[in-house]
Amino acid sequence: MRLHGRLFGFSLIELLVVMVIIGIVSSMTLLSLGLLGDDRELQTAARRLSSLIEIAQDEAVMQGREFGLEVMVGSYRFVEFDPYANRWDELLGDELFRTRTLPEDIEFELFLEDRRVLLEFEPGQFDEPDDVANRDLTETYAPQIWIFSSGDMTPFELHILRRMANQSVVLRGDLTGAIEFVTDAQ
Repeated sequence: MRLHGRLFGFSLIELLVVMVIIGIVSSMTLLSLGLLGDDRELQTAARRLSSLIEIAQDEAVMQGREFGLEVMVGSYRFVEFDPYANRWDELLGDELFRTRTLPEDIEFELFLEDRRVLLEFEPGQFDEPDDVANRDLTETYAPQIWIFSSGDMTPFELHILRRMANQSVVLRGDLTGAIEFVTDAQ
């Protein structure tokens, strides 16, 4: 369009500068929202669980107690073996080993001896100490991962997954109680 001998419009350089600015702002926004593969929540969940397992190992060795870890689809809890009653019990009043729930879009997959374990959504029910007559008819409660007073534990591989973003962190524990975790893109 011409107005009094001048052309009005944008030059190619001006358009390119605007496009670069929009690109920079868009990438900063995506990075801050965590849409470009940010797995801090997965890393945090893995580190927290790894630390709790190590603390449970230390407690087991120092106090001569046996602990267990029950893993559900979206949560986990620690339990304790009562040798006098010969059964697993809840750890009452222990804030450190309370039941913990993962964020809504994160879940677990557990592998024992390279076999996937079917995880429940709710924690298992403990055995009733007075129900000795039906004990043979019902399945006895036991956690999937045992932490022994010797420091050893059940070898496991635990995948902490965010399926929507196709991200995971793998937490591995071996028989000697060593724990490692690695980021593993599915």
